[in-house]
Amino acid sequence: MTDEPGLSRRAFDWFFRDRLTGEYVVAQIPNIALIVFLAARGLEWLLADKGKVTTALQWVGTAALMWWAVDEILRGVNPLRRLLGVGVLLVVSYGVVQQARPLT
Repeated sequence: MTDEPGLSRRAFDWFFRDRLTGEYVVAQIPNIALIVFLAARGLEWLLADKGKVTTALQWVGTAALMWWAVDEILRGVNPLRRLLGVGVLLVVSYGVVQQARPLT
């Protein structure tokens, strides 16, 4: 027998471990982009007037979430975080395209 971990264990470690610290990372303390997104969405919810301010908050929140997603893709600490960034960027981009399409 060998002390080497099995393939499934190595794959799990590769997917979830931080490359610098070796710790398992699924969630992290929000960075500035995510804080801006949450603040914009919270203010949008509180105001709920559907006017220009709400529209501006929607765009600020969307831009901040896209910023967060790109940051995760480029600097995520493990493949899980990078994949999460890709997924969020795809979903948000799809929503932006749907909003920009003219009504027929």
